[in-house]
Amino acid sequence: MTGVQVQVEIQLIAAFAAAACALPGAFLVLRRMALLSDAISHSVVLGIAVGFLLAQNLNSPLLILGAALVGLLTAWLVELLHRTGLVREDAAIGLVFPTLFSLGVVLISLYARHVHLDTDSVLLGELAFAPLNRLVVAGRDIGPQALYVSAALFVLNATFVAILYKELKLATFDPGLAALLGFSPAVIHYGLMGLTSLTAVGAFEVVGAVLAVALFIAPAATAYLLTDDLASMLVLSVVTGVGAAIGGYWLAHLLDASIAGSMATTAGLLFALAWLLAPERGLLAAQRRRARQRLEFAQRILLVHLHRQGQPGAERQPHEEHLWQELGWNRGFALRIVALAEREGLVIRQEGRLRLTQRGRLLAQEALLPGEAPATPGEG
Repeated sequence: MTGVQVQVEIQLIAAFAAAACALPGAFLVLRRMALLSDAISHSVVLGIAVGFLLAQNLNSPLLILGAALVGLLTAWLVELLHRTGLVREDAAIGLVFPTLFSLGVVLISLYARHVHLDTDSVLLGELAFAPLNRLVVAGRDIGPQALYVSAALFVLNATFVAILYKELKLATFDPGLAALLGFSPAVIHYGLMGLTSLTAVGAFEVVGAVLAVALFIAPAATAYLLTDDLASMLVLSVVTGVGAAIGGYWLAHLLDASIAGSMATTAGLLFALAWLLAPERGLLAAQRRRARQRLEFAQRILLVHLHRQGQPGAERQPHEEHLWQELGWNRGFALRIVALAEREGLVIRQEGRLRLTQRGRLLAQEALLPGEAPATPGEG
């Protein structure tokens, strides 16, 4: 194999694994079950360990079957503890998965220390070695085994989501209505958990149990900040996951660092960018929205103040230079609000005094409730 071929294969494996994780991850984020993906990604180690002890073969399907069953067991135990009402869901997760995960680590350290199934490979993974495990058919090398596993998981997850899209959407956003229409939210829930378990097993060879959580959650959380549409969120989750996988590989190549760690770091950086720059839910957008609302509220206060000053028996219309003292604002802020109201055609200046336009008077009347006076926002 050439160096370029190895690079391409590693990136393809990582991209398919990230895309496979992103699809169930989107529903986990929407269901507020992100921590459950962490629990499953760790606890399936027990299923892998038990499967290896039974089969004595790392390639046995018993490992995948055992991992899937333990993943379902984890979800069931968490739900069982939560339904008792004695512990919250996060506490139930904290009770279940450390127990199962620790038991799996103990079994691995006792009975599998001399094979590739060691605690380091399970926890951290090593994507650089994935192309060495080749799939040979009829004596012909057709590529890395991990590539076919990752691609198969992506196809399986995409097919599951495509076929049950309406059911998943309904059970996620309105389980009561889903049950009323004849869909079983419990069946859909455990189907999703089983799919998450299978995907977590496939992700072990790429990033290991610890960092697999980043592939489940970070791309989906990033997409959640960027869109309100479920279909768009699924697509963006996959695109973000693939971008994190490929970008993480080249970051690792540049820094000579862990590929799995660089992938998770890149996924985190993409989330941080979305958290800052998302057009609706981003931090900067929220700050701009709060600043705009503050200015709009202050403008309404100005209009109400001018409206009352213009009522019969009130003092004459205030002078612009005295306005900031009357409202308790600092002078610069008061001048800014006046300029904003003037640009919007709400006030006019006449001989240094401020008067409401017809539109400004209507807005002031709308802001006033009978017997109430709006509070004046201070400005330090």
